[in-house]
Amino acid sequence: MEIVPAERPGAFVVRVDGADQSLVDLADPTRLDFDYVRRMGDVIDAWQPTGEPVRIVHVGGAGLTLPRYVAATRPRSAQIVLEPDTALTELVRRELPLPRQSGIKVRPIGGRPGMEAIREASQDLVVLDAFAGARVPAELVTSEYVASVARALTPDGWFLLNLTDRAPFAWTRRVVAGLRTVFDSLLVSAEPATLRGRRHGNLLVVAGRRGVPADALRRRATTGGLPYRVLADDQVRDSFGGGRPFSDADTEPSPLPGDR
Repeated sequence: MEIVPAERPGAFVVRVDGADQSLVDLADPTRLDFDYVRRMGDVIDAWQPTGEPVRIVHVGGAGLTLPRYVAATRPRSAQIVLEPDTALTELVRRELPLPRQSGIKVRPIGGRPGMEAIREASQDLVVLDAFAGARVPAELVTSEYVASVARALTPDGWFLLNLTDRAPFAWTRRVVAGLRTVFDSLLVSAEPATLRGRRHGNLLVVAGRRGVPADALRRRATTGGLPYRVLADDQVRDSFGGGRPFSDADTEPSPLPGDR
């Protein structure tokens, strides 16, 4: 793993196993250059009231780009990061130090045991952005894990997942089916090319028991610099329905970019 300078001053790329994992702008943490990270920021921005502190758990840390964003846009937020790679965390803390009094606490623990230790109904948001290599770990998409996330969320809370897949989205259909065992409302956002099956890409899923911010994200999708589509309700059922939930006894990681 390494941290290398980006194209503009004060910005750095966190690279793991040759792949760019995060871009951190120390001068302006509100800049989210990776398109899927910008869309994740859009979801957090949709939480009301705007700009007020949130209680959030990040499953996966890398360069801590999104926690830094939350600290800048919602000061006094209480943030917990579950990141088992202690060497990566130490490198990031040394080379890209967090701002003072950021409210970001990194716990050296995996997403499963780390989530089980979170107090019941204590979190507004849980963000899953964890990868082993280029794949979302199998143990973080099972119905059992979904239930543990739901236990940690408030009744109004949202579960935001960064998934990767390509059409016909057989793997994502199973993740969506597992989310539906607990959450009543779902939305999926993605670049049009990914939804049309032209390439492997990031699919952001937001799940909630009392609604998800579909309208707010659709407005953002039409005004932001990077176009994306937002599917909700019947559109999610039509495009990502028909799957069988993953379980701890029957699960698999997300497909590699070259998988068909």
